[in-house]
Amino acid sequence: MADLTGKPAPEAGRAVQGTASFSKFMIVLQAIADAPGDLDIAKLTKALPYPRGTVYRIVSALMAEGLVTEKQDSRTYQLGHRLIALASKSWETSDLRSAARDHIEALRNATGETVHLAVPSGTGMVYIDKLESPRTVRMTSRIGTRVELYSTSVGKAYLAALPELQCREIIANLNMQPRTRNTLTDPEALLSEIRKTRANGYSYDNEENEPDIRCFGGAIVDRNGSPVGGVSLSIPIYRFDEERAANCIARVKETVAAISASLATLV
Repeated sequence: MADLTGKPAPEAGRAVQGTASFSKFMIVLQAIADAPGDLDIAKLTKALPYPRGTVYRIVSALMAEGLVTEKQDSRTYQLGHRLIALASKSWETSDLRSAARDHIEALRNATGETVHLAVPSGTGMVYIDKLESPRTVRMTSRIGTRVELYSTSVGKAYLAALPELQCREIIANLNMQPRTRNTLTDPEALLSEIRKTRANGYSYDNEENEPDIRCFGGAIVDRNGSPVGGVSLSIPIYRFDEERAANCIARVKETVAAISASLATLV
């Protein structure tokens, strides 16, 4: 196949001539995206196959373009507002976000609680939509926030929808650090939780990602049954009771089933 200049297009998997520097930028950017707020220059250099000076120059260039920002208190890096803004333009027109919007609005309105829509990103999930609870206590998360697979209901729902072998391989490579005193940090405990999620048809975050917040989640699947995202419903613990929980679980399950059905009709 030829490109617009009439020259043969590069074969898949073969680097395009003159793009080595761009590839380095993308590798550094991906490393920061996978561990936002965790890596300073020393840790980045240790994690990447480039000299410290090269890493420093790339990070400086990314910061100058607003693609990366530095946290002043820790001198670590996270994605910049410009990159998040660019990503949000894609999410606004994505099939998943469009297919899900009416359904997650209905879920938020029926429960009065905060709803998140998330998609897989590296070894985590990223929120591509969020509808706030109209009540007084709200969550601090925002569109573009990256969250862990092992500590969130959307993450556990996504893992549970994967084939068993793929799920185990992902879990084996997770860096399971505690976020709260309830966070699961043992792979076998997480696998047990994933089995429970499959059996129940929904996932549960028992104050594992944020203190005083419990979440129920479900996976969104494409027409082939492969997970492409997830929905979570977050409830402050002081509003949590078993009767409300049962209603929320049922509505989350209905919501992800409806979104999955909508996706299946898209070309």
